[in-house]
Amino acid sequence: MAYIGNIPVIGNFQVCDAISVVNGQAAYTMQVSSVNVVPETANHMIVSLNGVLQKPNSSFTVSSSTITFASNLVTGDVIDFIHILGSVLDLGVPSDDTVSTAKISANAVTAAKFNADVISGQTALASEPADTDEFLVSDAGVLKRIDYSLIKGGGITEADQWRLTSNASASTSATVITANLERVDTAPQGYLGTGMSQSSGVFTFPSTGIWLVRSDLQFSVDNQVNRYIQSFIHTTTDNFSSNDNRVVEASSYFADIGGGGQYQNVSGETLVDCTNTSNNKIKFGHQWHSTGGSGVLYGSSTSNRTYFTFIRLGDT
Repeated sequence: MAYIGNIPVIGNFQVCDAISVVNGQAAYTMQVSSVNVVPETANHMIVSLNGVLQKPNSSFTVSSSTITFASNLVTGDVIDFIHILGSVLDLGVPSDDTVSTAKISANAVTAAKFNADVISGQTALASEPADTDEFLVSDAGVLKRIDYSLIKGGGITEADQWRLTSNASASTSATVITANLERVDTAPQGYLGTGMSQSSGVFTFPSTGIWLVRSDLQFSVDNQVNRYIQSFIHTTTDNFSSNDNRVVEASSYFADIGGGGQYQNVSGETLVDCTNTSNNKIKFGHQWHSTGGSGVLYGSSTSNRTYFTFIRLGDT
């Protein structure tokens, strides 16, 4: 729409800067934030002088950014405020901090209204999010929020190794390894996550999940015939109170020898679904069979000879 004269300021309600009265002066310049402002007309203003509202075009007139009172003001007079209304017949551009959530219609804010730096312009998170941190996702076209705890993962979070630290006599009866166990610690050996714990050879998982459990045992025998060795992995569902499952029975056979010693390694592994860290436990055993001679289960505190590996692969 074209206008004759000033284009009206629509809906931009403003309060003018304070004006100091000059004795014997009627005309004053109106400013907002030290910038001259021009009201549409005197009728679009609310003016208070000495606590009394003034009548437009009678008590004061307006020309451009100048307000002129009907008579000269004197020392002691106070211009309380000058409020410029803009065009009260048209909302036009809303005043600052006046548009509430309820005034925005559903689906009115589209992707076109988001600035390109709506994400890149924010402070970067410099560490892994907390479990309760939230993300926005589109669920079949519906925007929803989701906790980080529900979407994190995708990598190995637990990996650990333990070993036998000293030699033990190989037993001709099934025997559980209960002592001289340590987490591998020869540099740069290490582990990931919380790691396993053990008491008298019974290993406890640090968390539930699907775990790969592996045993590697090293034996030697001397002057024996008809001999072989076995390694066992035991699991339980009740902390070995009454349930003891020998889920792995691996074996290896020694060729006949007639004199010197002979070394042999035997390995076994299984997947364990740990659903309860108090009840699902692991222990390891061994046995050797021979018609005579002696056998040794090897251990070391500096290298892996008889050792056990635990890797958490994922959630249960």
